[in-house]
Amino acid sequence: MKHKTFYIFLGCEAIICMILQLAREALPQFFSTLITFPFEQIGILLRMLSLSGSTGNSAAIVIYIFICLIPVLVLFLLRKKRSLYPEDALLAVFSAVLFAVIYFMINPGLLGEFFGIPMDYSAGKALLGATAYSVIIGYILIRILRLFFSANTISLHRYLMILLYIVNIFIVLLVFAGQFGNLLDSFEQLRAGNTGNEYRLGISYVFLVLKYIADAMPNLLIVPVVASGQKLLYELSADRYSEQAVSCAEKLSHICGLGLVITVLSNIGYNILQLLFINKISVANSTVRIPVFSIVFLLAALLLAQYTKENKKLKEDNDMII
Repeated sequence: MKHKTFYIFLGCEAIICMILQLAREALPQFFSTLITFPFEQIGILLRMLSLSGSTGNSAAIVIYIFICLIPVLVLFLLRKKRSLYPEDALLAVFSAVLFAVIYFMINPGLLGEFFGIPMDYSAGKALLGATAYSVIIGYILIRILRLFFSANTISLHRYLMILLYIVNIFIVLLVFAGQFGNLLDSFEQLRAGNTGNEYRLGISYVFLVLKYIADAMPNLLIVPVVASGQKLLYELSADRYSEQAVSCAEKLSHICGLGLVITVLSNIGYNILQLLFINKISVANSTVRIPVFSIVFLLAALLLAQYTKENKKLKEDNDMII
């Protein structure tokens, strides 16, 4: 996939994530938390269909059973194509989990009875959604590990390239779904804690947005780092001794260093700006960010650049001797 096309895809993903979070605010009865998507919406639609009459109830039961059996159908199709692996049993587990998760999404009033304690609907639904996602994500990760251990060098390059695409997809999901959702929650908490003084909250909203930007910046900077890593991977797979590979390795280390500097400066800038306006804002959130992961990644990139240069020089010396 071309990088320009992938960036357009990431932009669309970011917009969709933000729309879903805003829909959660506008339609809380349909979107409680992102982790319940799409199980909660399926449950709501099936409940509406079931309550429409006897015919609708019968149709809802059939659709409910069909949706929950989809992982078993996938397992059956895999069995026809190849021998099953132990982790494929997780598909059957996922099917059983779906029966429970969607049933309680259809009947959220039973959540308190099931858990044995009074529980908010959104919290119970979030727990159900997290359980479902843990099973399917666990299955995918184990399958990926099996592919890695059985792959040759060419296949490993291809898998790593795909994995880097997935990393950027998850980064956008984290920033524009998880962290943006936290921003909306902080808006709500600010309004709830300052009833009657809403006219004084303008600058507080601005600082909440600035905090969101400062918190999101380290994650967003991973996107160009990963894109640079993909370019390096492509050049290494073509010719690991080429000048282009050395150039890409050096560019990767420079981007890592720039990302680290921006991360540190954004944190410093936010804390200083907040201190200057501390008497005008209703909520303060100072943070001291130590980007250990970014530092480790930068060192790894620098080492990789150095190794690439040395390998190229050794290759040139060997060619001269021959």
